[in-house]
Amino acid sequence: MVELATTARPYAEAAFDVALKQGLDQWSQWLKAWAGVAGHPDITLLVNDPKLPDTQVLDVFVSLTQTPDVAEARNFLRALTENGRLMALPEIERQFHELRSAHEGVADAVIESAFPMDDASVADLVPALEKRFGRRLKAVVSVNPDLIGGVRVTVGDRCLDTSVRGRLDAMKAAIVA
Repeated sequence: MVELATTARPYAEAAFDVALKQGLDQWSQWLKAWAGVAGHPDITLLVNDPKLPDTQVLDVFVSLTQTPDVAEARNFLRALTENGRLMALPEIERQFHELRSAHEGVADAVIESAFPMDDASVADLVPALEKRFGRRLKAVVSVNPDLIGGVRVTVGDRCLDTSVRGRLDAMKAAIVA
């Protein structure tokens, strides 16, 4: 959703700026907890109830998430509540994670394999991928039997497809063209 991403961006950037001073790990944990609660359908009903004042919505949300009494965290949630943006927390958390990864020079890599890969195979593959993509990678491996053989690696918006399915699709495109 482009609109939600645009709405969430300034909040994610503000949270990241504060987290750089206070602790990235703590803010990552808070945002993950907040996003989890904000994604619950009952919270949507609570937040959208026109009879409840913002202060009461904030108090309930803080109570549910067990947010510590840290001024910056409470102020962040207060700003989200007053601006009607609590439901954007999952997207804010996602963008915060991207900012943190970029700051640390790490990227998420999704490795799809036609067959299960053991830890040794992944450990051998990751350094080559890091060299190819020019950054440290946090690899998540999944099995996709549709690939027939080989792997498909996605890092951000870049994809390296060395699967049999990818090669077959490339041959088909070459023949049809």
